[in-house]
Amino acid sequence: MTWFEAALLGLIQGLTEFLPVSSSAHLRIASLFMNDGADPGAAFTAISQIGTEAAVLVYFRRDIWRIGAAWFTSLPHGRATLSPDARMGWLVLLGTVPISVAGLLFRHAIETSLRNLYLTATMLIVFGLVLAVADIVGRKTRILDSMTWRDGVVLGFAQAMALIPGVSRSGGTISAGLALGYTRAAAARYSFLLAIPAVLLSGFYQLIASRELTGGPSWTCLAIATLTAFVVGYGVIIAFLRIVSSRSYMPFVVYRILAGTALLGLLSLGYIPAT
Repeated sequence: MTWFEAALLGLIQGLTEFLPVSSSAHLRIASLFMNDGADPGAAFTAISQIGTEAAVLVYFRRDIWRIGAAWFTSLPHGRATLSPDARMGWLVLLGTVPISVAGLLFRHAIETSLRNLYLTATMLIVFGLVLAVADIVGRKTRILDSMTWRDGVVLGFAQAMALIPGVSRSGGTISAGLALGYTRAAAARYSFLLAIPAVLLSGFYQLIASRELTGGPSWTCLAIATLTAFVVGYGVIIAFLRIVSSRSYMPFVVYRILAGTALLGLLSLGYIPAT
């Protein structure tokens, strides 16, 4: 992998991580058209996501500090005394459990069989339709302060589906949030907050596990991709939250279906390999 390719993958990561279009799918597809055509791997994706998650930490720094402080203060007290911010802290932790357990249990499949492009294309289309239905039928009246423990579990399992390239972390949680009646802005905002512990844990786990980087991208390429993802991702957060506050998710639905269909076409004609 060249430095230019690393910067390009970081750009793609930053552009797609927060949109409901699956950043892992886009990284997987983009790599096919680079010099060696090699899959950068799940580890590269997880590590570069540290950059986009750093953008979340910077953008939501006041919210994160307030929620973290309220959560920490609530520890000596009982559940009955939880403030909305403290409850949000616990909900984020609760929602992180499914993806953490699934990530460890199915690590081998995530890094191998689940990266098959036929599966990726199918997930792009199927979960595009899921997002469309959720956006149409969702009541869009609830705010985050009304979130229940059951909602936290449901959203946590929705996020865990993103371990399959093509599903999309934000797409899964936003679809579930809309289906539960939350507003578009609330669903998007919670998807950002919920992703923080999962993405950072996954990224740093892969960073430690990939110390040798034998046969993989160099540390320089990883640093370039991660930094690029941070800069681009910060801008995308600002734009995305403004868009979803007043517009539907239908453009993303159309894009997912078209991208998935095009990918299936390329695979069927033999222009690109599935693995």
